[in-house]
Amino acid sequence: MLDSFKETQNRRNTRSVKWDAMEQVYDLQDASDILPMWIADMDFPAPEPVLKAMKNRLEHPVFGYSFVCDDCKTAVRDWQLKRNNWNIEKQWLHFHQGIIPAIAAIIETFTEKHDKILVTPPVYPPFFLLSQNQGREVIYSELIERAGDYAMDFEDFEQKLQDASVFILCNPHNPGGRVWTESELKEIIRLCSKYDVLIISDEIHGDLIFEPNRHVPLAKIAGDEKDRIITCLAPTKTFNLAGIQIAMTVTSDYEKCVKLDQYALAHGTGALNSFASVALKAAYEECEPWLEQLLILLDNNMEFAIKELTSNVQGLRITKPQSTYLLWIDYRELGWSEHDVMEKLLVHGNVALEPGSKYGEAGIGFLRLNAACPQKTLEEGIKRIIQAFSLCVKEKESISL
Repeated sequence: MLDSFKETQNRRNTRSVKWDAMEQVYDLQDASDILPMWIADMDFPAPEPVLKAMKNRLEHPVFGYSFVCDDCKTAVRDWQLKRNNWNIEKQWLHFHQGIIPAIAAIIETFTEKHDKILVTPPVYPPFFLLSQNQGREVIYSELIERAGDYAMDFEDFEQKLQDASVFILCNPHNPGGRVWTESELKEIIRLCSKYDVLIISDEIHGDLIFEPNRHVPLAKIAGDEKDRIITCLAPTKTFNLAGIQIAMTVTSDYEKCVKLDQYALAHGTGALNSFASVALKAAYEECEPWLEQLLILLDNNMEFAIKELTSNVQGLRITKPQSTYLLWIDYRELGWSEHDVMEKLLVHGNVALEPGSKYGEAGIGFLRLNAACPQKTLEEGIKRIIQAFSLCVKEKESISL
């Protein structure tokens, strides 16, 4: 295992949202003693080839306007072909400053005020927040949850589709960690085709898949329906480059490509910073071995966290995710309110997790934990979580006496 995965990085005072913004996020006066295990970025350095490429770029002292070169498009194409056997054309690619700006651009381009956007909670909050902030109506088809595993409720999904203009798919799913099967994805395509609904497929976690699971790009299996799908991709989650701000949409429909180009011209969003394409090219061309080692570490971290938490806190349920580095912790059997749990975690455990309600009403009774950190950090975080839950148990026992 690479030494960089073992070393603890001091990220405080680096303008890190994860480490330096907890006072604002959690409404705290002082978060200096709180260990952040919430927002989805990793506490690992970027891969060495990416760092080397960016250092080489720094050797040139001029940082003028930059564009995404053809070699970068080739790198994206080759990565998808090798990892997912998905053959995309370079002209299908549009570059954005991130997945969230990309989804916002798609919603604004292809829908009107008061159009209905369908999402399947519990799900990544920007899916419904972006839609609401653009004056669209969000409709919800909750996933079916059985013992921590999630599935589409296709009967309800089809009913809701009849009123929808767009469906936003999380593929793989965040926060549940589900890798959708090909048969599930084909049913999504069939139903969206039946009701003529545009699909946005957010596949940012598509590289973070654990054996024996396999990521299936939605557009790859769509056949004649591929033109109704706009896929969102990025190297940022895979290689811990969120602050570099680069993402891509893949659109096989020429008319949709033209409209997205027009959006970029109208909003001035076509340019990327000087380091974005440099990092992307190095990541996709040189960092596959780094990713393979990362996946082993993340798998081990998941196993450790699940074992420790479920062994020490009776009533917790955690299903090992098939993808992502995020654990979705079910504490519903304990009968505690989210307010009490979050207070104990932050004030007494000195650890920050994400409350499940952030992902919609279907997330109430859950917590999301980011396990992408060195073993030493994870061990400390799990110890703090167990301490906080133990205090909840003691208080409940004292009340019942």
